[in-house]
Amino acid sequence: MQFLNRWPARILMLLLLLQAVAYYAVASRRDIIPDVAPLNSFPSMLQGWSMDHEYPIEKEQLDVLKADDTLNRVYLSPDRNAAVSLFIAFFRTQRYGQAPHSPKNCMPGSGWRAMEDTTLPVAVPGRATPIVINKYVIARGEEKSVVLYWYQSHNRVIAGEYAAKFWLVADAMRYRRSDTALVRVIVSVEGNREVAESTAVNFVRTLYPEVVRQFPN
Repeated sequence: MQFLNRWPARILMLLLLLQAVAYYAVASRRDIIPDVAPLNSFPSMLQGWSMDHEYPIEKEQLDVLKADDTLNRVYLSPDRNAAVSLFIAFFRTQRYGQAPHSPKNCMPGSGWRAMEDTTLPVAVPGRATPIVINKYVIARGEEKSVVLYWYQSHNRVIAGEYAAKFWLVADAMRYRRSDTALVRVIVSVEGNREVAESTAVNFVRTLYPEVVRQFPN
């Protein structure tokens, strides 16, 4: 047992222990599945922002995504001078391998390259402290876009993919729930990147209270 005196061995044992706990917490217990309204009932008007159109998602993409419900819309600003793409994917359970696909994995596969990858604090209504979400600036040829996204789980905003996995196990152990939603906002850069980011942030501020109402605590 002397090998346990070495730090790599201790770390390996800890990882194996965590894996066993995760298995029994998530795989061996039935999830409590929350009752969530269908996303097609999500408001088409958001404090002056209005839905311009809705894009259907092709079956091939849905088969890869494995989400239980999706929303894919474009909203126009109150002055109709800015357009925002909103995508939401909801997963009732992640017990059988279904999980949100990170934009950092999906978008490079579509030819986009990352220009900036960081997090961004955003002050939103109903919370004393800002939420922290991902800011992902991408380019494809001459096109550029600002992408803001996060994982919404039980009134918790999660930016990082690893943090999302941690809370998946923690919530499965405590609440027998593994439901989550990916919320993604995209604004095309038309000249000034700061203007696109400001538009995306303002939309997130307007959107957030409706996201909280949509998904259960």
